[in-house]
Amino acid sequence: MTSRRAPVAAPRLAFGKDDARALVAYNEAVFERYARRLARLPRDAATRRREIGHQSLFDTLVHILNVHEVWLVYIVPGRQRELPGLFRQSYRRPKDLAGLRSYARQVWEGARSTVEGLTERTLGERVKAPWMPGRYTVRDALLQTTLEQAHHLGEVIAALWQDDIEPPEMTWIDTRRSAARTRRRP
Repeated sequence: MTSRRAPVAAPRLAFGKDDARALVAYNEAVFERYARRLARLPRDAATRRREIGHQSLFDTLVHILNVHEVWLVYIVPGRQRELPGLFRQSYRRPKDLAGLRSYARQVWEGARSTVEGLTERTLGERVKAPWMPGRYTVRDALLQTTLEQAHHLGEVIAALWQDDIEPPEMTWIDTRRSAARTRRRP
């Protein structure tokens, strides 16, 4: 006789406002590394259908920006009612690297603005994405964007390896170490 177990709830991670800012800074730094790598590839290599989640390397990076924008620029600040109009905006579907870079600047500026306004209390506030059932917090949204980016960059890494291209470093420690070296330079 098999017994059914109740689903186990994921443990809540406790992190503060400074950690939230560090997560967004990490996500931006890693994204920028991959955008720079993409820029060095021939256009057909960057846009070729590869049977990964969003088909091409380029479209996967666009999707990562879409995720950060929706969660951190619209859902966390309480702008859900603007989402239907946002989804129709053509700038969210750039066709070239210049468009990707422009969109990335806009998304990261909005994400940084959102996390700068967070407090220890607001990290625990509930937020709601129209497409995602359940109960979750601002803190959960920050983790969702970070983990979704890591998931999709894993697809990009695999595709780069298939072409014998070394992917950029994306570890938390390496990214933080690089940022510290940059801050120390005069």
